[in-house]
Amino acid sequence: MKQFPKKLVVPPKVEKTRTIRVEELVFSASWGIVIRFGIIVFELFGVWLFGSAALLLDAIASLVDVFSSLLLVFFIKFAARPPDKNHPFGHGRFEPLVGFQLGLLLLGIGGFMFIQQMFQVNEVKTSEIIDSRAWIFPVIAVVLLEICYQLIVKTARKQKSPALEADAFHYRVDGLTSLFAAIALIFAAFVPEWSHFIDHTGAIVISLLMILMGLYAARNNLNQIVDRAPDESFFVLVADAAQNVHGVLGTEKIGIQLYGPDAHVDIDVEVDPLLSVERAHKISQKVRLEIQKEWPAVRDVTVHIEPYYPNDH
Repeated sequence: MKQFPKKLVVPPKVEKTRTIRVEELVFSASWGIVIRFGIIVFELFGVWLFGSAALLLDAIASLVDVFSSLLLVFFIKFAARPPDKNHPFGHGRFEPLVGFQLGLLLLGIGGFMFIQQMFQVNEVKTSEIIDSRAWIFPVIAVVLLEICYQLIVKTARKQKSPALEADAFHYRVDGLTSLFAAIALIFAAFVPEWSHFIDHTGAIVISLLMILMGLYAARNNLNQIVDRAPDESFFVLVADAAQNVHGVLGTEKIGIQLYGPDAHVDIDVEVDPLLSVERAHKISQKVRLEIQKEWPAVRDVTVHIEPYYPNDH
């Protein structure tokens, strides 16, 4: 051996898979923004037509969520950047970081709404009968928002993006907000003496739901930020990939870090104790390559070679 062995190159399909992930996430989030913006315009038209306060508040809530979605699209692209001098492990943590902030935003808005509605629900107010056609606007919004939620959450879970899943929850909350707005408008039109109570009771239910969803989204993203151990299936995947390499006699001490589009793996690989350093090194390179082929999200793999002895575990 006259020179250091060349590093094994990751197949192009691995990088292509990473690129497809970003494209799918951005595509889902972008289309969601377009549809939600259309809903805002549609509901504002309803406000102009019928003067409905419920529709106005629903449109304003959606406008806030459009801003958060735009922020998410930017950070999904930013998180996909490769490692550099200042970020040797990549920029992946930016994705769960913004997802965590979106979860806190949802939690904060829900908490504020809950306190506000609890003070207002006992106030006595009278309402004029609202046009019986006004409920059509929020009902259409419910259908469109639920379609957006299903499409975006499907992409988020497929690509394992808790940040996009946090954004998807905003669509579900907006859909429920529109649903309760529709119910309020229907009852306000036909039972005006109960419209105030129904409107605020529905808002309280929505605010509690926002708090729960905000906590769930914030927790999922925080788990990646603080390096909580991922699901056991990832460890099985890594161990199986390593053991597919000829010369690997066992694995142990597997460590996995997930952060946005990236993952980092540390693994101890057991080989024949009589192997040369050169042969053991080649095995470690093949282990790294095999893990990245089976799990394209893995940015890098640190392999520690250990001697294998029967019955030493």
